[in-house]
Amino acid sequence: MRTEHGHDLRHHGDAEVRDDGGSLVDLAVNVRADTPPLWLREHIAASLGGLAAYPDGRAARAAVAARHGLPVERVLLTAGAAEAFVLLARALKVRRPVVVHPQFTEPEAALRDAGHPVGRVLLREEDGFRLDPAAVPEDADLVVIGNPTNPTSVLHPADAIAGLARPGRVLVVDEAFMDAVPGECEALAGRVDVPGLVVLRSLTKTWGLAGLRIGYVLAAPETIEDLQRAQPLWPVSTPALAAAEACVGSRAVAEAAHAAHRVAADRAHLLAGLARFAPAGLRVAGPARGPFVLLRLPGAAAVRRRLRDLGYAVRRGDTFPGLDGEWLRLAVRDRRTTDAFLHALEQALTD
Repeated sequence: MRTEHGHDLRHHGDAEVRDDGGSLVDLAVNVRADTPPLWLREHIAASLGGLAAYPDGRAARAAVAARHGLPVERVLLTAGAAEAFVLLARALKVRRPVVVHPQFTEPEAALRDAGHPVGRVLLREEDGFRLDPAAVPEDADLVVIGNPTNPTSVLHPADAIAGLARPGRVLVVDEAFMDAVPGECEALAGRVDVPGLVVLRSLTKTWGLAGLRIGYVLAAPETIEDLQRAQPLWPVSTPALAAAEACVGSRAVAEAAHAAHRVAADRAHLLAGLARFAPAGLRVAGPARGPFVLLRLPGAAAVRRRLRDLGYAVRRGDTFPGLDGEWLRLAVRDRRTTDAFLHALEQALTD
């Protein structure tokens, strides 16, 4: 375990369900539970016959470009969004990078590993963890923010994020969960009018492909070229390329849009159930707009341990800069799973 300023930046939700956690109901990882669908598994399996050849990403890259109405020169395919953070940290010549927290910790970890001193902007609970553009230093030449943000589930206005753009600044927006937002409102993917904009997308969350590793970067052609030079040869496997091409097609986009509305309904059900624990001091950050919710609860660490004993894994929050041991993150699941979890939570709070 390596910590930076008191936080284990390399701790992620999958750690909660490894080893002895493999039998737990997983509310710790933000990957949709009913995926990948059969049609996608069959499509990926069909690509295995081509494994003798080196991967050719041209068709998948063109499909991603078409999905967002961009020329292919503005698209880079990556082995998951996490690889993109490493490429950005290694390829870009920046002097004062700033990460807006609480958010996914891998961007900061990658920057630090590349030798960059990293500044933090900590959004405040009392402001609902909403972006305060004035808190971002004017001299920051790289700004990283998530939208909707993991773990707070806050969806920032696109105009507020775009307003962070400056001449000479790279503005990195992690939209890994944007396709779980109905209508993808507040998305910046596809915009070419924001100087220095770099948008990261993941195909692993909505489609249950965390084990395959596939994502992409949307940015100006010169930025794409810089990142591509930092990649090894053939960085994305043939099965991952097949998945990418399929997941940005019209059928998949329509299916993801339907799933986003279902997630919103399931999230509302979860929030309604959590509301009854307000007398115990439970508070939910929000309004939540992602496929997960962040909650504050006195004695959260002990409650998390009791929940494990009852068969449920939830994500600890204290590894995120800006949060402490009273925070937990829960993935949104179907109503049956949620109802069973709420019953377990009631037991955990009364034990």
